[in-house]
Amino acid sequence: MLHAAMLRRGLLAWVCRVGGVLVLLCCSLSLLYVMTCSPPHSDDPLLSHALPRAGPNHPSLGGTGPGIGAGAVGTGGARAGAAQSGGPPGVQSYQVLLQEREEQHHLHISSLKKQIAQLKEALQERSQQLKGVQESLKRATGGPAGGQEAGAGSQGGGLGDSQGARSQQADLQDFLRSQLSKAEVTAGTRLPSEYAVVPFESFTLQRVYQLEMGLTRHPEEKPVRKDKREALGEVLETALHSLNTPSSQQDSRSAEQNTQTSKVYTPSDFVEGITRTEKDKGTLYELTFRGESSHEFRRLVLFRPFGPLMKAKNERVNTANIPINIIVPLSRRTDKFKHFMQNFREVCVRQDGRVHLTVVYFGNEQMSEVRSTLENTSREVHFKNFTLLQLDEEFSRGRGLDVGARAWKGGNVLLFFCDVDIYFTADFLNTCRLNTQPGKKVFYPVLFSQYNPTLIYGSQEHVPPVEQQLVIKKDTGFWRDFGFGMTCQYRSDFINIGGFDIDIKGWGGEDVHLYRKYLHSNLLVVRAPSRGLFHLWHEKHCADELAPDQYRMCMQSKAMNEASHGQLGMLFFRHEIETHLRKQKQQQNSNPKKS
Repeated sequence: MLHAAMLRRGLLAWVCRVGGVLVLLCCSLSLLYVMTCSPPHSDDPLLSHALPRAGPNHPSLGGTGPGIGAGAVGTGGARAGAAQSGGPPGVQSYQVLLQEREEQHHLHISSLKKQIAQLKEALQERSQQLKGVQESLKRATGGPAGGQEAGAGSQGGGLGDSQGARSQQADLQDFLRSQLSKAEVTAGTRLPSEYAVVPFESFTLQRVYQLEMGLTRHPEEKPVRKDKREALGEVLETALHSLNTPSSQQDSRSAEQNTQTSKVYTPSDFVEGITRTEKDKGTLYELTFRGESSHEFRRLVLFRPFGPLMKAKNERVNTANIPINIIVPLSRRTDKFKHFMQNFREVCVRQDGRVHLTVVYFGNEQMSEVRSTLENTSREVHFKNFTLLQLDEEFSRGRGLDVGARAWKGGNVLLFFCDVDIYFTADFLNTCRLNTQPGKKVFYPVLFSQYNPTLIYGSQEHVPPVEQQLVIKKDTGFWRDFGFGMTCQYRSDFINIGGFDIDIKGWGGEDVHLYRKYLHSNLLVVRAPSRGLFHLWHEKHCADELAPDQYRMCMQSKAMNEASHGQLGMLFFRHEIETHLRKQKQQQNSNPKKS
């Protein structure tokens, strides 16, 4: 309700101000033209005698003769009149020139009047449009009827508009002050535990030191994201402007301290700053600068408050008629494919029912087993929406996905690029549909990658079924934010962007290239963790034939997939831990408990 009132008052104030400025501008231009085109005052007795005695042939001065529009006839008549009256010819020609200027001036004034009338009409139209917006906002927010306020506005006129503008500005200032008072700026607030603390990031002119390291995994780095880089630059510029233009009310200092000193602050005087964001209040910045002596510093505290929530969109999305074509490239690994099809039966066939499966198989070895698995699924659950493509060439994930996407002939379909070791739920399929839109956005989910179950549960005998392993905790897996292989996108967007780089062979690299293509386009890339998409652990082999970059990526992925940092540490120090446990046991045996 507060936002609707602020918006109504802001629009009224804006329209009134624009109309007033335009009217004042036109009047100023008219006055300037009159002053510029007025004839200079002359003390010549001939002119002072001739101008008041303009003859009857001067229409602009009340005469009845022909006007300037008569061309040579009018000019000749003026000259004849001058010869008959015996006056000097220079005076008569000056009268003709003055008459021309005067008529031009009258025409210009008429044009300005027409423009002012048009501006008034446009202002009235804008006022009507604004009233329509107000009515719609009131209906949306359940406010009072618009006829009452519209009548009051028409009666109040400009006074009501100015009061509305002042009220709107006052409401906005009150809201921003309330945001500042709620944030931890001048005083702290009681927190339940150390987990509720919002940590600061520190920064200098060149680096940002951060706890949440993001995709780069760097504890310190240059601001990579454009929004963060521009935000810090704006904060530094505002701080320097405030330091170099002190006000008399700043910091409640005395008159002597308020006087400007000779020091002019520059970016080289900036020492460091800290910043943090409270997501419901705003962003706090504290910047420290070198002062005029070695032990003096200047500190500025800036706060960027967040405004109220705004409704940007309200739409209904019907996913009933949005099928998904799941494309799986495969080479051997038939046991994994059987496990994949078990999950596919339950989720895609029994629960969702709007899925087509495309399997692109490389080579001839174990091809019969893959075909048999698909035929058994088709026969047992009456599933016919699948396609099996065979490529007699070296395995390339990008090549397989590209062939599978282009093989579809049923129009524009939603594609889900998947791997055989991926487990997904029916909720994820709906998430895939909701976060994609042809020509507008693609979905790159961040899946949860499972650690080695043998290390998680202690031994192979204690490993539970797969469905019970899919728990999102720090000891069971991690968000695979460096992986871009699982993605949902429409076929038209995939074709228009150029598809995969099919020259990349083997493991890795092709997904990053496609991801960057979308980042460089005008499509919105939705990147978010997905609670219904899991990467099942499997032993990874990095072939010697891989290129150095691919081999390094493969080994890094292998290390991160094995276990958490703490679990790997326990595994590394297991001999030391076992020695400690033996000593503890020996001490207990040598010192039996007293009865």
